[in-house]
Amino acid sequence: MADLDPAPLAAFLQAELGDPTLRVAGHARLSGGASRETFAVDVVGQDGPRALVLQRVRAGALSATFSMEAEARLLRAAATHGVAVAPVVAATDDPAVAGAAVLVMARVGGEAIARRILRDDDYAEARRRLVGQCADALAAIHRIPLAEVGHLRPQDPLDASVALLDSLGEPHPAFELALRWLRANRPPPRPPAVVHGDFRLGNLLVDADGLAAVLDWELAHVGDPLEDLGWFCTRAWRFGGAEPVAGLGPYDELLDGYAAAGGAPVDLPALRWWETVGCLRWGAICILQAHTHLSGASRSVELATIGRRVCETEHDLLDLLGVPAALPAGDRPTPAAPGLHGRPTAAELAEAVREHLERDVLDATSGRVQFHTRVAVNALRMLERELQLGPGQAVAHAARLAALGFDDDAALAAAIRAGALDDRLDEVAASVRADVADKLAVANPGYAPMA
Repeated sequence: MADLDPAPLAAFLQAELGDPTLRVAGHARLSGGASRETFAVDVVGQDGPRALVLQRVRAGALSATFSMEAEARLLRAAATHGVAVAPVVAATDDPAVAGAAVLVMARVGGEAIARRILRDDDYAEARRRLVGQCADALAAIHRIPLAEVGHLRPQDPLDASVALLDSLGEPHPAFELALRWLRANRPPPRPPAVVHGDFRLGNLLVDADGLAAVLDWELAHVGDPLEDLGWFCTRAWRFGGAEPVAGLGPYDELLDGYAAAGGAPVDLPALRWWETVGCLRWGAICILQAHTHLSGASRSVELATIGRRVCETEHDLLDLLGVPAALPAGDRPTPAAPGLHGRPTAAELAEAVREHLERDVLDATSGRVQFHTRVAVNALRMLERELQLGPGQAVAHAARLAALGFDDDAALAAAIRAGALDDRLDEVAASVRADVADKLAVANPGYAPMA
């Protein structure tokens, strides 16, 4: 998407703030997520300089669902009820201001990058406080009166994930095994409440004292409040941390803090059920983000590479379901000798490009370009491993499908969903586990079992 045009943005802010002298003194794009682009914006007006943050909807399949004006109403309600949020300055769904719907907020100090929060010495004290502070914030979010946010609509994340998976047309037998378990073991529903929908590290602004602001409310809806707690514990949002709650602490610290802050008591099996829903949901989102790239809606090496993270969620789901780990696969056949195209082979070309990026490009870049270069290096490593291991894995995969009586994953997934294999679920799960282990050997061979 194009850069920000200061002229229409300044005119919009002049009208919203009642300050005809206001001008945009500068702006810079910050790192953003899959659905939003984020800019630091500095303005000067009759009250002096102000530091703002502007979020703009990114082009893509879900962009039509975002109303920045509605999100602004929700943020103001959250602030009224004690949730730490960035103060709203203005919002509009009119694309004439910045090319897409935008939300403008006051800039709040702090860090949102999860790996820094989890590892840097500057946040050592924050890490000790953060689980309890997040429990307080979640309880406050879930107390927001529904009458104050009437634009929010009910949503069941399990149904939504199934609908999304079906719309994408990419079968995953591991997901179907998880769906059967989830439907058979759903805990009793809680009274409906405001659900943030994406409460996790990466969407929390943290300073040296802990939680400074809860960010990114675009997925908020009405639902079971345990959805937020389960999502907060999903492994994808631990970012390598050992503890189950966002890599920061144990389950009981979150549950005890939530109850102490006024949330209804939560038992661990219910939380784990919702964690499993979160894992499935993240898998569906990974597929969606890859499709956003593949469709051309938003071409991005980051979105493309996220598609290969689906096998991580499959692995985690099988762990949560208690499916035994796959046995080591042993030696793999290597690709045939170079044929028509000679050398360097495809794998050797990928290796050469990766080495160039690592040796020559990474140190010469910074910010978003350096980040995306690291992503590209990781993608090339996957390509090298697939070129080496893929032929043997394809043979093994076909043999496992044949042993179950199927020609492809689509047929196997459909049979699992229909219940046609309920009398063979252990056999099916073992086969699926072996497939997922092969995919991980290419996508992320260092990915460990869940603790």
